[in-house]
Amino acid sequence: MLVALDHVQLAAPPASEDCLRTFYVDALGLVEIPRPPVPARRGGVWFATPDGSVRLRLGVEEPFRPAKRAHPGLRVKDIDAFADRLAAHGAPVVWDDTLPGHRCFYSADPVGNRLEFVEPLT
Repeated sequence: MLVALDHVQLAAPPASEDCLRTFYVDALGLVEIPRPPVPARRGGVWFATPDGSVRLRLGVEEPFRPAKRAHPGLRVKDIDAFADRLAAHGAPVVWDDTLPGHRCFYSADPVGNRLEFVEPLT
């Protein structure tokens, strides 16, 4: 029986860790988390919310192809402020009004992976 989503993994090109750190830490507000020795040797970087409830892993994949359709849906609070924050960091913000009962927008990380940000309407 499934009880929770442990993490989402996205692909990244070799040597992209620094730009990913800048985006996922500075723009999204996540913290970098340590990786076990074997995954660490493969490259990439892992992130989480400060409380650890949301975890994203970016692993090196060669040849790299960003996820253009597949994406994590990340729930946020104060979606307008969050969209402004991402835009201030140079990330695209594309609003989508097709999800009933929610406000949402799409963005992309610096290597082109699609990300969706969602806030339920109250």
